[in-house]
Amino acid sequence: MGSETNYAQVAEEYASDVIRGKILAGPYTRMACRRHLDDLKRQKTKRFEYRFSERFARSACGFIEDLPHIKARWAGSLIKLEPWQIFNIASLFGWVRKSDERRRFTESYMEVARKNAKSTKAAGVGLYMFTEDGEPGAEVYSGATTEKQALEVFTPARLMAKKAEGFSEHYGLKIAAQSLYIEDSAAKFQPLVGNPGDGSSPHCAIVDEYHEHPTSALYDAMATGMGARDQPLLFVITTAGINIAGPCYEKRDQVIKTLDGTFENDRLFGNIYTLDEDDDWADFRVWVKANPNLGVSVYEDYLRGKLLEAKQRPDRQNIIRCKHLNQWMNASTAWMDPLKWKRCADPELSIEQFIGRRCIVALDIATKIDITAICLAFPDDSGNYTLFFRYYVPEETAELPHNTHYQGWIKQGWLTATSGDVLDFDLIREDLIATTKRFQVEQIAYDPWQATQLALQLQDRGAPVIEYPQQVRTMSEPMKELQALIYSGRIKHQGDPVTAWMMSNVVARVDAKENIFPRKEFDKNKIDGPVSAIMALGIAIQQKTVYLSGYEQGIQFI
Repeated sequence: MGSETNYAQVAEEYASDVIRGKILAGPYTRMACRRHLDDLKRQKTKRFEYRFSERFARSACGFIEDLPHIKARWAGSLIKLEPWQIFNIASLFGWVRKSDERRRFTESYMEVARKNAKSTKAAGVGLYMFTEDGEPGAEVYSGATTEKQALEVFTPARLMAKKAEGFSEHYGLKIAAQSLYIEDSAAKFQPLVGNPGDGSSPHCAIVDEYHEHPTSALYDAMATGMGARDQPLLFVITTAGINIAGPCYEKRDQVIKTLDGTFENDRLFGNIYTLDEDDDWADFRVWVKANPNLGVSVYEDYLRGKLLEAKQRPDRQNIIRCKHLNQWMNASTAWMDPLKWKRCADPELSIEQFIGRRCIVALDIATKIDITAICLAFPDDSGNYTLFFRYYVPEETAELPHNTHYQGWIKQGWLTATSGDVLDFDLIREDLIATTKRFQVEQIAYDPWQATQLALQLQDRGAPVIEYPQQVRTMSEPMKELQALIYSGRIKHQGDPVTAWMMSNVVARVDAKENIFPRKEFDKNKIDGPVSAIMALGIAIQQKTVYLSGYEQGIQFI
């Protein structure tokens, strides 16, 4: 397209075309595009600290388009970025802080199917960060689990630098077999394998095929080493994988929560090219969602051949869907659609409006050093429910580095921190006793595995406690019912961010009899709030069943 291209306009038009359906794209690409368009509106407000700079977008995109292709039939010709690539690169480099024009995004996660020019784009980004980002002594690393994989990005970058006319002379570049070096600025670009340990100070770290990493060691070493840099970039580029217990899938989960609004993280850019959940993978028309470079670097005949192979060979189906449709084949499906939960929110709700009303309370205690959740469920005569949640966490747990979101919720009043390193169960007990005095509490449900002592103390104070073991037989039916109520809009809640996060963490474990049970994929992903809501609804179902059974038998209820 050339340096005269208005890359900002191309990026905005691409995002608009995706949102309008003119360009077929998957759910997370639509979210990424919506985020960009919304932020373009927000930049006009004083509260939003970022703005989009066409100058910086042009600098990065134009730099990459001045580099030569080094593979296949394009070898020797200049790179031409497609609109979807311009959207990603312009978004990543174009958003800057209003105060000092430092780059907004310090972390990027890109997930796209094989043969969609990932390595070419990553090589271009690495060279830009190495030479043109204005960072003295810039260190750029291409990191992976093996030398072969680390060279997948470094080698194209090295060849681009070598073959681009005047490139080495302009930047004073020294080219070695596994290193690029600029003597005047002491900048370097190198491949990096495995766990690098401490000592590096990366300006840019490219983590290639993150799904192959068994741990986050390399990622963490790069992230912690960036503290001295003004505007570093951790650039993750990968296809889907099969290890949902690994660090890549956890990072993917963070990206999705940022894109759907569950988490607010203005420094993380992400885009995931994959199918919608209800798409038929065997319908070739949807394959473009995972292959945005279809017809450019990945050809229709090739992908149709992969589709035919997947249909004819069941043993190859999973690997083909993983690598060419970007689907995590061992991944569990999220139980709750976050938009459905969000639509049930009413920020004007106040628990004061329900004083004296019927109430079912459920308590979920995880451990003494983690979050405890209480759900107050208020049924009405139409079978609808209003839910309120209370959360408690030890102060020392909230102050751990990986729990910064807890700290924000404490300041906002959604999470109560109790002093010390373990939960203050006396505070929780007194809160529950006070609840029985303000509302018509019919039952306080608890799981005997963790809460027996607290339950006995409540019982001694006259509270109506009842055991509710968290087992498939007690959780399956109310879990299904809760989802149905939410999807039909018959649940109301305050829209607090703690519960929204926890709802997005729940996955459903399904057994042979189609019973379901709430699970989480990562220990950091808490689900205590939803579990307490399921328990409360379970008590409500039990009460209704007992009533109907007695009615059918002619029993009179007073």
